[in-house]
Amino acid sequence: MESSRQESISKIAGDVVASEEPGKALRSWREKLGIRQIKLARQLKLSPSVLSDYESGRRPSPGVLFVRKYVEAMVTLDESQGRVASRLLSREDSSAILAIKEFVEPINATDLLHRVKGKFLAGDPSKLHLYGYTVVDSIKTIYALSGYDFYRIFGATTERAIIFTKVGMGRSPLVAIRVSQLKPRVVVVHGPEHLDPLAVDLAKKEGLVLALSHSSDESDIISSLSSLGRERSKA
Repeated sequence: MESSRQESISKIAGDVVASEEPGKALRSWREKLGIRQIKLARQLKLSPSVLSDYESGRRPSPGVLFVRKYVEAMVTLDESQGRVASRLLSREDSSAILAIKEFVEPINATDLLHRVKGKFLAGDPSKLHLYGYTVVDSIKTIYALSGYDFYRIFGATTERAIIFTKVGMGRSPLVAIRVSQLKPRVVVVHGPEHLDPLAVDLAKKEGLVLALSHSSDESDIISSLSSLGRERSKA
């Protein structure tokens, strides 16, 4: 049970930290779990007005330590109410990975970017070789990025591209990757017409190749990549 508790805390905290509006993300999780603000404030030994200020963004963005304490208190209350968090997170994790492939021989990164109609924004893909790719649902993967399941999106190697679908501004996936220990070589974002400049800046600081995909939808991405390279046997 303790292991499950820590997984829930890590995943929820990771989602909040990666959010562009951490205060609203905290409130969203509290409401999902059906926890009253006054009850959580009592658990944290804070006044409801202070908690409300954090959740609404009236106070400066909460730091990592506050987020951790907030989430720990929220999960503690959730456990006393039926453990909704673990069920929600379990459903989210199950379908985060949309497609994954390992190559027998490496392929050039420019070939992959061509398949996804990628517009190059940071890094140099011309001499970069990849051994696999993973297509993920960005909303669901944010939870995995903060927890024990993060390694699953890397398959057999980090020498790969990760294609994030259903992206808003493009900032959250790059923030989540920056704070993680494992990092891909190429990040492709699909969803927005233009990426948040912060996402591009983070990719440059991390030394990542970053591209914006102009494919019509995630099905088009998966279909276009399916015939790329020879797949390594899973046996």
